[in-house]
Amino acid sequence: MDDLTRHLSTARWRKSSLSGDDGSDCVEVAALPGGHHALRDTKDRTGPALVLTPAAWSNLLSTLRTDALD
Repeated sequence: MDDLTRHLSTARWRKSSLSGDDGSDCVEVAALPGGHHALRDTKDRTGPALVLTPAAWSNLLSTLRTDALD
């Protein structure tokens, strides 16, 4: 995944359209090469990002869709 870190600075980050206008309490996501995805906190956009493999991204989305985190 080290090769993916160079893509973080040029990645196209997006957040939910339902998040607040100031965007300070949000998580942003960016698609990376090879089906990987990165997540970061909008409070620290220059801070670390969590890079997920395609399988981990799929599992995260499945978990969120089923409300399994409640």
